[in-house]
Amino acid sequence: MARKLKVTQIKSTINRHKKQKRTMIALGIHKMHQTVEHNDTPQIRGMIRSVGHLVEVEEID
Repeated sequence: MARKLKVTQIKSTINRHKKQKRTMIALGIHKMHQTVEHNDTPQIRGMIRSVGHLVEVEEID
């Protein structure tokens, strides 16, 4: 069974670079305090790393 990551937006994307805004949309996050779950893959980890200052991540077993 693959591990999952719970990603929650904790800071706004206002006044952020377009690339960071597009990464948040690609993660499926459109609003503040919205939470989404993703499989733990290198691609998702890379996206989270680029917007790490805007999100909070929890590992789900």
